[in-house]
Amino acid sequence: MNSLPLLVFIVLIAAMVLMTRSTKKRQQQATQMRNEIQPGNGVRTIGGMYATVKEVNEDTVLLDAGPGVELLFAKNSIGAILTDDEYNRIVHGIEHDLKSDADVVPDDASSLTETDDESADAAAASDDKAVDLGKKDTAEEETEEAEKKTDGPAESATAEAKADEEPKKTDGDSDTK
Repeated sequence: MNSLPLLVFIVLIAAMVLMTRSTKKRQQQATQMRNEIQPGNGVRTIGGMYATVKEVNEDTVLLDAGPGVELLFAKNSIGAILTDDEYNRIVHGIEHDLKSDADVVPDDASSLTETDDESADAAAASDDKAVDLGKKDTAEEETEEAEKKTDGPAESATAEAKADEEPKKTDGDSDTK
């Protein structure tokens, strides 16, 4: 009976030791990474800013964040050193083509299921009529509403709509001064 509390105590101590060791290991890796910073490296700060290292001092790093923008950061604020390819992809949007000889993968699975005859038919069918997803003009809406009400052409409805849009004349009750 007395061995159960002792066993729980030993398990808790072991868990604390393992957590402390993993945290210490991560801190050592971060310190080693920060000691390897050199001018010209692309870095990401712990705040998420991307910049190029211009100068490295004992406790600080001078970063070039853009044309004419130099910022002084503590070395501890550097979160990661980036490879040149990763830095150019993120900051400049330049994709480095590592797989130039690889096959091109289609955006959809249509090439896996269609034959040559079906793909030609699908291409011809897709070019028939463009779909307009924009908002209709008010005159077109009024014409369609009038056709629904009268079950036929709505020439008189459009004439009434145009008459409603024109300013009505008054018998001298104008508010103008």
